Amino acid sequence: MKFVDEAFIDIAAGDGGNGCVSFRHEKYKEFGGPNGGDGGRGGHVFAVADPNLNTLVDYRFARRHEARRGEHGMGSDMFGAAGDDITLRMPVGTIITDADTGAVLYELLEPGKPLLIAKGGDGGFGNLRFKSAINRAPRQKTPGWPGEKKSLKLELKVLADVGLLGMPNAGKSTFIAAVSNARPKIADYPFTTLHPNLGVVRVGPEQSFVIADIPGLIEGASEGAGLGHQFLRHLQRTRLLLHIVDMAPFDEAVDPVAQARAIVGELKKYDPTLHAKPRWLVLNKLDMVPLDERATRVKDFVKRFRWKGPVFEISALTREGCESLVRAIYQHVHAEQLAGQPPAEIDPRFADAGDRSH
Repeated sequence: MKFVDEAFIDIAAGDGGNGCVSFRHEKYKEFGGPNGGDGGRGGHVFAVADPNLNTLVDYRFARRHEARRGEHGMGSDMFGAAGDDITLRMPVGTIITDADTGAVLYELLEPGKPLLIAKGGDGGFGNLRFKSAINRAPRQKTPGWPGEKKSLKLELKVLADVGLLGMPNAGKSTFIAAVSNARPKIADYPFTTLHPNLGVVRVGPEQSFVIADIPGLIEGASEGAGLGHQFLRHLQRTRLLLHIVDMAPFDEAVDPVAQARAIVGELKKYDPTLHAKPRWLVLNKLDMVPLDERATRVKDFVKRFRWKGPVFEISALTREGCESLVRAIYQHVHAEQLAGQPPAEIDPRFADAGDRSH
């Protein structure tokens, strides 16, 4: 299925039913009095986070969503029935904004909890409501109130604790496949990842975190080049970013330091807040570097990149160094959870997904 993380929809709650003007007609009761009932309430529109969904593709093909209007009031004291509500099911992590103003209206973070996003109109009053001691035969009624109508933008931001950054073919997909239950497409050419992949990394009993892999970034991504810029939003809820660098590029003329600097620059251009997140440097594909050259090449990279943060040396293909990296990640994520940092909750879609133990 094609991954879709953005859609535009129009919703309309149901209008309320009109009130009724009616009088009681019974044998031997010439002036039976009013008995016109109220109109029914229009149907509401709800949104609910469904952990079984992971894209917004359904809303690309079904843009208009309308609830039914309430029934009109009738005679014999009969009130109109309320219109049926409708519930729109969306992936966990969906943000609902006003398409015209861009204002954020709702965020679907709690699975199964319905949110009212468009209120149905109240029903109108029948003439029974207007009866009084001085108005014995009222002929007033009111129409039903219109339901709310909105144009909305739906945007999906996946919920993950750790996000992967890197150039195309840096080994991000190989890494997430090595440490989690995710099975992304892996090939020896760039841009094999075309949509975000999520996986749960199981460290021990009741010890796990969620990792997200997005398409690789290239220089100019913040202006729309390549694919990764479309999915950078998925990293905004993470607690930690792993910057994965290819230490053994196929083209010997390619400088890993220049590539790493380009990634950092694009991140800063896209969102300074995202750039300020905790970020670790992961030097990958060291199995392809001669053993006697590894220490020198790593030291040279760190020096020229002017990096003072955590550095991890791994081979995602052979899983060398992955074990210690995974445990360090869990300790960091767990510490932030205990400190009450804003959540990047474990996505419930993966809670029981047969995770791979370490």
